[in-house]
Amino acid sequence: MPDTDSAADALQTPTEVWTGRVHRDDRTDSFAVSFAPDGTVAPRTPRSVGAPIRGRTLCPGDEGFEEACSGWLLTVEHRPAAVVVAADADDVAAAVRFAAETGRPVAVQSTGHGKSVPADGAVFIATGELRELSVDPHAGTARIGAGLRWDEVLAAAAEHGLAPLCGSSGQVGVMGYLTGGGLPLACRAYGFAADYVRSLDIVTADGLLRTVSQTREPDLFWAVRGGKSNFGVVVAAEIELLPLRTIYGGELHYPGEDPGHAAHVLGSYLAWVKEQPEEMSSSVTLLRLPDAPQLPEEFRGRSFVQFRVVYTGDEEQGARLVEPLRALGPEKDTCGAMPYTQITEIYQDPKNPVMVHLRSALLHDLDDEAVEELVSFIDPSTPGGTFPGIELRHLGGALNRPPGRSHAVSTQGAAFHLWMRMPAPAKQAADEVLERLRRWDTGAMLPGFLFDHDSDPERVRRAYTEADYRRLAALKAEYDPNHLFRINHNIPPFSNGARTRS
Repeated sequence: MPDTDSAADALQTPTEVWTGRVHRDDRTDSFAVSFAPDGTVAPRTPRSVGAPIRGRTLCPGDEGFEEACSGWLLTVEHRPAAVVVAADADDVAAAVRFAAETGRPVAVQSTGHGKSVPADGAVFIATGELRELSVDPHAGTARIGAGLRWDEVLAAAAEHGLAPLCGSSGQVGVMGYLTGGGLPLACRAYGFAADYVRSLDIVTADGLLRTVSQTREPDLFWAVRGGKSNFGVVVAAEIELLPLRTIYGGELHYPGEDPGHAAHVLGSYLAWVKEQPEEMSSSVTLLRLPDAPQLPEEFRGRSFVQFRVVYTGDEEQGARLVEPLRALGPEKDTCGAMPYTQITEIYQDPKNPVMVHLRSALLHDLDDEAVEELVSFIDPSTPGGTFPGIELRHLGGALNRPPGRSHAVSTQGAAFHLWMRMPAPAKQAADEVLERLRRWDTGAMLPGFLFDHDSDPERVRRAYTEADYRRLAALKAEYDPNHLFRINHNIPPFSNGARTRS
């Protein structure tokens, strides 16, 4: 059976997408961007910030400017005042200092998977050229530059029989994932990826490059792992790797057109997860596809219930644990032992840029009424369907234990993480889904899954416990009192309960 996610990917791919990358010359360009009195970028009259840069400075209209601003998620468009394609950490520091001098906010992007707030008028730092990567097999660690994606780290670590705690897509940038906390595919066995970060190199609002860890500026180290880009631009990280060569995992797909059968399959899964050991991480996706000519005929107008499993124990035990799901009669079953390097292929997230809205929530345990509501979203007999992709990731296990390296991320006791992908015209439909599931919504969220709609300050606040949010806001006031880093899911600076600047 062909993969339904690949079919959905085809629907989301725009007719035109930016391809390729910005390549810098081997020359040194001075940082020269001037602003007219009305705040627009003036013609190229040099304005020095006291330091040359090795990368490139691009203004609107320059070749490569639009490409540098684009990314995987196309529902947010950036219109910055200038783009700095950084070649090293010194370039990032120069760009931050320049933004501070000119009163401009800073925006940062590597792959554009987490684009949230338009970077209009900002100094936009593109970190895709920061490509440092080294693995220390004796220490079991990797040092990673801000421009790398997880598929590159997976390949490098595997050469030494090691593995990083990555998410469902190998195309996602490492730094955005880690600073959002990082929900790994093996989350129940190992917890958040943020717990496996040893140190971070970060350029803060004062233009200084700092290395932070548990022993060096530990408060900032705590805040950045969960606080996203609110505290500076992370240019490199050192992470721990795990001695994982293989896992047991794969997909099981079931027909979902019959609401009764879909409810039976989903209810069986919800009962099954309650019996699973921590080594078993899993999710269920409810998918409805339109009757569209772009799709293979066998998918047109169909609905599916999809299970994905990742088991970090031995193959024989993994097969035994999955057997109750196989007994439900899947149309497709790819479960088996596989190299860890193929872990992201289980989810087959879209690789091409997409025009979709992404929403999320943290949910309590789900009962029969929740099953009925969820199944109704993929019922093909419902007229005017919105064609959602709704994923429920099973939580618990190691996620519920205190981390070895304290960070600002928590599931706040939730049983499931809901992640939803909606075609761009269906933004209001996503609100409807969340409204109908409100009874099971904990009210909390994960900071790594705050997408465009969730940039509202009150929704950002829901991503943290009250104590953590107050601590983050106080640290924001200490490290970024002038709110330079605000083109993001923002945490305003507060000190002793008072906002210092909005």
